Amino acid sequence: MSNRKPSMGASTGEGTSCAASSEDTTKVEDKCVEDELVSLQDLEDVLHSGPHSCHHGDEVWPKLYLGDMVMSHDKFSLWQLGITHVLNASHGKLCCRGSDDFYGTTVKYYGVPAHDLPTFDLSPFFYPAAEFIHQGLTSGGKVFVHCAVGVSRSAALVLAYLMIHHHLSLLSSIRCVQPKRWIFPNRGFLRQLLDLDQKLREKKLTVRQ
Repeated sequence: MSNRKPSMGASTGEGTSCAASSEDTTKVEDKCVEDELVSLQDLEDVLHSGPHSCHHGDEVWPKLYLGDMVMSHDKFSLWQLGITHVLNASHGKLCCRGSDDFYGTTVKYYGVPAHDLPTFDLSPFFYPAAEFIHQGLTSGGKVFVHCAVGVSRSAALVLAYLMIHHHLSLLSSIRCVQPKRWIFPNRGFLRQLLDLDQKLREKKLTVRQ
């Protein structure tokens, strides 16, 4: 972490069990690995059981922050955190001003024009968003992922990233993020993440054969 201190209620995840910035990513993965097949109701029960609190931005994985539109509009706080990449899961919505022009040349921006509706198909954005996050983190940067509230759309994309690039199950991904921030993707997004989970499991089995 930078010596600059975050403002706007941003949480760096220090002292937490699964995404403290001082931990190596491999160690984080080891702590989060579980390999359980679960139903939609199981996932919702787990999500309901989590702490219902969050800041405007929370570090949910080393150098990966999940937050809301308030934090996304505060360029000074993002600079304090050392954010180099912003992924906006509510791109084009009136409540979120994010764009390449808004952040300038010092921050790389990626916008996903998602609606927080169970009928919206977020799955076409799972891999592009995961790749954007992955490139930001592996280049030594810090990534801020947000939507309007930072609970559904952006949370679903962060979960997809953990599943795709860190080979965690959906349940394991939720249990990694949940202690750092309250999340609750809508039912449609959870179904799409379950489909992704199943496809990734099948891919693992094919590779092993």
